[in-house]
Amino acid sequence: MINTNFDLPSDVLDEIQRNIQDIIESFDIPDDNKFDVIRKINFMYTQTKQMSITDALTNLYNRRYFETSFEREFARAKRYNTDLSMVIFDIDFFKRINDTYGHLCGDYVLKEISWLMVENFRQTDIIFRYGGEEFVVLLTETPFDVANIPVERFRKVVEEHRFKFKGNDLDVTVSCGISSNSDSPDLKGMFDNADKALYRAKQEGRNCVRSFG
Repeated sequence: MINTNFDLPSDVLDEIQRNIQDIIESFDIPDDNKFDVIRKINFMYTQTKQMSITDALTNLYNRRYFETSFEREFARAKRYNTDLSMVIFDIDFFKRINDTYGHLCGDYVLKEISWLMVENFRQTDIIFRYGGEEFVVLLTETPFDVANIPVERFRKVVEEHRFKFKGNDLDVTVSCGISSNSDSPDLKGMFDNADKALYRAKQEGRNCVRSFG
């Protein structure tokens, strides 16, 4: 079985790819052969790099890529004085689902939630599986007072979606916490604010959206 858990950062993979290409070009072989080998290596490199930033179960971006993307998008919003909002989702009582129906059912719920996220957020929004049953979405060029609209819509979509596993109907909901760069001086502050809002959503009954502030 191929191990899809890659620990190499994206920039390291880029450097390896460049070095390999330079080595092949130095070989004393016909150019056509060089191009064929380089083409194949570039293809494998692209696949490897994609796996290094993608969660194997859900096909969403993974936590490592979130950290890179968050830093980039926060800096971009600051530079161009634009809005950036963030939402952290948590599947309510996910451990109960695993304990009652098994981990295959838990995997099914994670994949179904991921599909609903891709279907319901904009292409310009960036979706990540942060870890376990937690997901993060970066809502680009979205002010704090507008971010609640797509997040609340998604919460309702999940609540009304029919989750069915091996003949069992599942009640699945999500709790959501929102923050934005307008109330956060830095990356850590923005993430912590969304996390606090998520904690508040859980404290106030789950299956709801709460904002920091």
